[in-house]
Amino acid sequence: MKKPYKIHPAFYFMVAPLAILFFIFHTIPFLEGIFYSFTNWRGYGDWDFVGLRNYLHMFSDQDIANSYLFTFKFAIISTILVNIIGLLIALGLNSKIKFQKFLKAVYFLPYMLGTLIIGFIFNFIFAHLVPQFGTAAGLEALSVNILGTEYAWVGIVVVTVWQSLAFNTLIYLSGLQTLDQSVYEAAELDGASGFSLFRKITFPLLAPFFTINMVLSAKGFLMAFDQIIAMTNGGPGTSTTSISLLIYKKGFTGGQFAYQSANSVVLFLVVVIISFVQLRVLEKREANMQ
Repeated sequence: MKKPYKIHPAFYFMVAPLAILFFIFHTIPFLEGIFYSFTNWRGYGDWDFVGLRNYLHMFSDQDIANSYLFTFKFAIISTILVNIIGLLIALGLNSKIKFQKFLKAVYFLPYMLGTLIIGFIFNFIFAHLVPQFGTAAGLEALSVNILGTEYAWVGIVVVTVWQSLAFNTLIYLSGLQTLDQSVYEAAELDGASGFSLFRKITFPLLAPFFTINMVLSAKGFLMAFDQIIAMTNGGPGTSTTSISLLIYKKGFTGGQFAYQSANSVVLFLVVVIISFVQLRVLEKREANMQ
């Protein structure tokens, strides 16, 4: 009879410092946020318990409703685009093309840059370079700063998808490289080719990687903050104010610390529920494909 596997104590000593730091700087502030969401604290001074008043007031707050609508629209569109384009790029890079390693490095480069830095760079590009090009080319649609119009969200989506492609493409590439080539040889002998080969063989085998990308993308885009504050700061007006940006603005500078703490708790629950539903639906789909 085999002896049960024992973990060497050294591993506990290696993990313990990180676990302690995570508890201090993540878990404790999270629990404090939940506590203050039941109070009327403004971030300073005295406070009193108000029960569920903050949560109930959220249902009649138009600013919160608008921020959730924008965030859902932004997250849905960005998640769909980044997964479709990322999968297409991965399929292209996985084929026998020249300069494959160089192209992989080019596609991964945006992911290495900070989101705030990219946001400020594209803010300058949309404000100066694109209008100058549009004016010179006689293209009226490109002659204005899109970030100052009702289509500002389009500019944010473009930049977000461009930067996020690297991570999704990398996961899809990893999945493609694990596929058994003998399956393709057998399918080709049976007459499968082109899109039929992708639909019947490639995509079903990539289903676990598709699930990972969909869940991680949706989670990240629902909490979008850096790119928005760098490019539009929530404008024009409040048309591109995400939930995270609203929590930051009104919680830390608007004297609504407790109220926005309740908003952050609701956002956490929304992200958890959506991620859980995605996992259940996509895992069920994986099982049906097998």
